[in-house]
Amino acid sequence: MDAFFVEPARLVVNQQELQLPNWPAELSGMRVAFLSDLHVGSPHWGLSRLHELVLKVNAEQPDLILLGGDYLINDIWFGTHVEADSIGAELGQLRAPLGVYAVLGNHDWWNNGPKVRAAFEAHGVTVLDDEVRRIHFNGKSLCLLGVRDETERLRSGRKELELALPGMPLLVLMHEPDLFPDLDERATLTLAGHTHGGQVDLPVLGRRIVPSRFGARYAAGHIVENGRHLFVTTGVGTSILPVRFRVPPEIALLTLR
Repeated sequence: MDAFFVEPARLVVNQQELQLPNWPAELSGMRVAFLSDLHVGSPHWGLSRLHELVLKVNAEQPDLILLGGDYLINDIWFGTHVEADSIGAELGQLRAPLGVYAVLGNHDWWNNGPKVRAAFEAHGVTVLDDEVRRIHFNGKSLCLLGVRDETERLRSGRKELELALPGMPLLVLMHEPDLFPDLDERATLTLAGHTHGGQVDLPVLGRRIVPSRFGARYAAGHIVENGRHLFVTTGVGTSILPVRFRVPPEIALLTLR
């Protein structure tokens, strides 16, 4: 019963220190709060819980806040639809000196992506859709690239992602981790969600259902492949079934070194 009533309602702060290749000394120690898959309106995660989440993130005093998509719900048992404007109003209370940036997930596009973007930006959350922003920290610049969700990219017929970026540290924010193999070494760190960590992690059997064409390869945590770094958060809300087991909702608090 804990998987239905206790664990989905928990919230942990997952603190990680990531050692990144060619990360400048001036940027060392930058703290990034990363949230994804809020699915506001799912059981255990309504607007009041979202408000608590915002307060908890702000209390950590991160330098930068990144949001990885799927703020709305479409397909969960016992869920309640919550309008994007109400969600944006709460997320607009997030505070970080380097800003609050977001990408949209597949659920957000299914709920009218342009409308979700407009609602968020009306409350001060910057939404990136294959767009780059330059960020300054301790006298040094880095770039943040927000990538369009792969599901929407395929539906809209948008071409493969092409990076035309200056030679500086690059954070890539995307919803689905499946685009990670398409990035080259210019991507210092890629951040993604979507998988929910499988929502259920069974002893011995592991994460049986992960919504990725790579299976559990990019299910959760810090992954390094060919010198390239990916961090996948297990997210906050739930999808389809309101259940979590050994995969609690999390705020990922990443210190980059």
